[in-house]
Amino acid sequence: MFGLEFMLIGIIKLIHEMTLVLLLPYSIRKLVSYFSVGQTHTSLSEAYFYAGLVVVATLTECFLGHPSMMALMHISMKLRVSCSAMIYRKTLKLSQRALGQTTVGQLVNLLSNDVSKFDQGFVLAHYIWVGPIQTIVGTYMIYREIGIATFGGIAFLLFFIPMQIYLGKRTSVLRLKTAIRTDERVRLMNEIISGIQVIKMYTWEKPFAKLISASRRFEIRAIRAHSYLLGIMFSFETFITRTSIFINLLTFIYLGNDITAEKVFAVTAIYNVMRPIITMIFTISISSIAEVNISVNRINTFLSYEELRIPNENVKGYFPINGSIMNGISEEKSEKKEMKDPYVRLEKLNAKWLDESKENTLRNLDMNIEGDKIVAIIGPVGSGKSSVLNVILQELPIVSGNLEVVGKISFSSQEPWLFNGSVRQNILFGDELYEERYANVLKVCALESDLAILPYGDKTMVGEKGKSLSGGQKARVNLARCVYKDADIYLLDDPLSAVDTKVGKQLFEECVKGYLKGKIRILITHQLQYLKSADHIIILKDGEVQKQGTYTDLQTSGLDFAKLLEEFHSPDDEENERKIKLRQMSESEDIEDDWEEPEKDKEHMETGKVKMEIYTAYLRFGGSWFTILAVVLLFILCQASGNGVDYFVSFWVNMEQDISNNRTSMPVLSRENIIYTYAGLIVLLIVFAIWHCLYYFLFLMRASIKIHDVIFSNVTDAVMRFFNKNPSGRILNRFSKDLGIIDEYIPLVLFDVIEVGLLLFGALALSIIVDKWLALPALILLFVFYFMRVVFLRTSRSVKRIEGIYRSPIFGQITASMNGLTTIRAFGAQKILTKEFDNYQDLHSSAWYLFLASTRCFGFWLEIVCVIFISSVLFSLLSLNRVSYGGDLGLLITQYIGLIGALQWGMRQWTELENQMTSVERILEYTKLESEPVRDESKIPKNPKWPEHGRVVFKNLCLRYNAGEDNVLKNLNFTIEAGEKIGIVGRTGAGKSSIITALFQLYEVEGSIIIDNIDTTEVPLDYLRSRISIIPQEPVLFSGTMRKNLDPFDEYSDDILWNALEQVELKEVISELPAGLSSNVSEGGANFSVGQRQLVCLARAIIRNNKILVLDEATANVDPHTDGLIQKTIRKKFEDCTVLTIAHRLHTVMDSHKILVMSSGHMVEFAHPHELLQNDMGYFTHMVETSGKITAKNLRKLAEKSYNEIKDK
Repeated sequence: MFGLEFMLIGIIKLIHEMTLVLLLPYSIRKLVSYFSVGQTHTSLSEAYFYAGLVVVATLTECFLGHPSMMALMHISMKLRVSCSAMIYRKTLKLSQRALGQTTVGQLVNLLSNDVSKFDQGFVLAHYIWVGPIQTIVGTYMIYREIGIATFGGIAFLLFFIPMQIYLGKRTSVLRLKTAIRTDERVRLMNEIISGIQVIKMYTWEKPFAKLISASRRFEIRAIRAHSYLLGIMFSFETFITRTSIFINLLTFIYLGNDITAEKVFAVTAIYNVMRPIITMIFTISISSIAEVNISVNRINTFLSYEELRIPNENVKGYFPINGSIMNGISEEKSEKKEMKDPYVRLEKLNAKWLDESKENTLRNLDMNIEGDKIVAIIGPVGSGKSSVLNVILQELPIVSGNLEVVGKISFSSQEPWLFNGSVRQNILFGDELYEERYANVLKVCALESDLAILPYGDKTMVGEKGKSLSGGQKARVNLARCVYKDADIYLLDDPLSAVDTKVGKQLFEECVKGYLKGKIRILITHQLQYLKSADHIIILKDGEVQKQGTYTDLQTSGLDFAKLLEEFHSPDDEENERKIKLRQMSESEDIEDDWEEPEKDKEHMETGKVKMEIYTAYLRFGGSWFTILAVVLLFILCQASGNGVDYFVSFWVNMEQDISNNRTSMPVLSRENIIYTYAGLIVLLIVFAIWHCLYYFLFLMRASIKIHDVIFSNVTDAVMRFFNKNPSGRILNRFSKDLGIIDEYIPLVLFDVIEVGLLLFGALALSIIVDKWLALPALILLFVFYFMRVVFLRTSRSVKRIEGIYRSPIFGQITASMNGLTTIRAFGAQKILTKEFDNYQDLHSSAWYLFLASTRCFGFWLEIVCVIFISSVLFSLLSLNRVSYGGDLGLLITQYIGLIGALQWGMRQWTELENQMTSVERILEYTKLESEPVRDESKIPKNPKWPEHGRVVFKNLCLRYNAGEDNVLKNLNFTIEAGEKIGIVGRTGAGKSSIITALFQLYEVEGSIIIDNIDTTEVPLDYLRSRISIIPQEPVLFSGTMRKNLDPFDEYSDDILWNALEQVELKEVISELPAGLSSNVSEGGANFSVGQRQLVCLARAIIRNNKILVLDEATANVDPHTDGLIQKTIRKKFEDCTVLTIAHRLHTVMDSHKILVMSSGHMVEFAHPHELLQNDMGYFTHMVETSGKITAKNLRKLAEKSYNEIKDK
């Protein structure tokens, strides 16, 4: 794609380097010769000519070096963008098997670190072949000067090249190890961020901190070894060429030759030209290409993952299945016209998720679904209900059998999937807006009243994973997206579980039965009361069709179905909506257009220059001020040693010149002493060069380790408000790209800045020794450079910050796409999301390209100023004739020419340092996060069994999510006696879940919550939360073993764990896994059904055996059997415990001791349900009556029965 352009740039690079190695040393030799004492063969006019050649040689860097580098950077950027686009497109094609091998952390690392290797790898790639050519030509030029003595120094130089290549390869191996370990750490961080609320309530921060610490420790081992190797390689640049020159001169003298200034500084000039490439760039280019190769292999490995076996578009046509699924989409238009009416047909179909699985997930399925029908699929947890929909969507690989699907498909997932956009965007999902259809969909999906209370109506941003909406709202938006799409076949995976009875009836009657009439509707449900309205019912068990037929047929066909209906037929009588997070909706400003994100959700960006406190804070993470001083001292000693060697060469040459011209009869040092002194200085240089590099990288590695540990601790300790306001992609950006820059990039850039700064002072010191007046133009140059840097930084700093901010949505997009892949493919929305991803890429690339162009422009003009500087120095020296020795001029020219390249590089790196320090700035923001309050350990209750009874008193309790907002809980006062079972009910936003939030004190509360006479507002949070168990609405499992998911602290024996699993009927499932309790759980618990995940959460509660248990709508997404199992287990295992249940189904709380009715944050009723039902005008009575006459009658009976039982006790 870019081959020809890349080759032409390589030719330009060769011309550039050849010009330097041929022209510059020759010109310097002639100039030094002109200033040598007694020379007569070079005239003043020739000297001016050679000075002009020096200027021309330096100009090649401006007009060849910078444009070619910019072109290479542009190519690298295009390659990076192309690879990122391929990775995202591949993600959308991954099969479910491949998804099991893929984590969000891996994808984030591929997009943040691996693709960025192109930025350096291709920029330096040409030096792999340009370097050797330059070395050969340079060797020849040295040979012309000193003959056979050349080969001693060159041999020493070449000896280090294979060592550098070896070290480069080792760094590549370490880079691969680092990438793998970074993948693991980022994956863990993603899980922690996604499940932080559950982690806090379980008090699992410490186990996860240990996991992250172990992962980081492995990562740091590779990074530390990589840094040490870089330190050794960097030290080579300091001493290799100087040592080679020493060997050359020593050999030259021992062969009986006399040294002269022109020969010495011609050789020095050649080595100085070759030095950057031989000692550093060549090695880095090999290392970078090796790293690119590793990254390409990692990307290729990902790109080779299994894809879905058919196109990811909606199915149209006939799909014969014989061991594999084939594309049956008609290619002939005539065939499309003859397409039959929509239908779904499965014949003797067997399917499984993993090839290595012994048992099929679905076994011998026969289904024939066509026409205007509602087909209900029911069955217990893990029976394969969702797998049936997945096989229709071609997500589940088929082993054998036939599948025929004709018609467009629309899909509503069991777990609502929303992306970070507006409500309207989530419903339309790329479709055109048809006002009438859109209005009808909002109506039948019961969203009109919700949109009326949202601050921006359907333009309200839902946040990542729909975090600004309640559970019921998310479910209805998810359903509305499915219904809005004009399809023939609607796959509805349990859409009615997350809504109350009234809304559920509306959804079923007006949406499923009404609006979708005339379509095929395949409905998975746990709401058995709707089965009478189904045209066909399929009962699944263990992946097989147990029975199917009409409601009447099944009712009369056998006892099993009748028993199933009798045991679990209880209508849904309570809404299942989590709190509306008012903190996300309190802004009052208008949104300007459909796609604008509210200002409060935008990422914070600093302005102006990076403050000095950022630098000092960064360095202080590495050690004390004494340690920092030691690092600086080692740099100074190394630079002083290098300058000492350079000056000593000039001193030696001048002394030899005096002897040869009879200007002295008594030299200060004998030649033997000079050689010993020279050798001593070289040894000293080598020691300090290696020492200062290794100590420096060790110092900054400590800083990196400590920074990670501090921000990780701060993030996990942060208040929940932080996680609600910051998408996971934004937080992950800190722990991936920004931390990667701190780990690996900033140490390199800062090293260059320090080295160049000391090089400048060293050169100034030497120039002052030779001629103090030369310090003046150098200081002017410094002033001009600094002024240019200040001007440049005003732009580049902001551009770099913008680049960092534009990077975050890319990670957010990949995370959201992974979570909703099945929905995306079911809607054929790959093109829409790919276009959105490309737009994010374009935004980021525009900022990145502007940054590259401005940086290169800065370098170009710095080079121009340097050329002007060297011109003024050379021509002034020629005009004023102030130099007495050729050695002095040689020293000045080599120092200043080296200084010119180094200064403009140093200025660019200084600027780059400030740009990259924005990563430190962004990360250090996380050192100032608002943390949860640290409470006095002395307030831990003295009774180790606390709470021993479970009596809970809410006293004047108020809760708000953000300062300045209204309270969501308002002056609550009630008492829950020990062992009481309390049902909490109320409408959307009533404050039900906020009570749980207050109980666990995820936000600061006003007032008191007193448990067993202890005010919990003073008890340390981790102790308090560890004494309360919760079964959350959204069950969360983490990657790792099943044992770690049940007992992360390793506090309980296997017998206790197996006993808990047995009580929730999961023992058989877990024992059949290859490693039992040690079997791996996929990321997010993807290898378990939602119901099974909920049962694992129940097992956790059984294991902890606390006196207080909270159920946050825990049975919302499970079938009636699992619901019954959970209720039965809770009544049995937690008989003596205090249980607070946020009710989803009213029948589950009708036997409670009391019902707490919430409305707008107030407690409006609190008594036994039977007592509440005696008030005909009461809130609870109204809720029961609106469930229907028959249901209300049954509920009243349940309440009365419970009341009498309690009274009899």
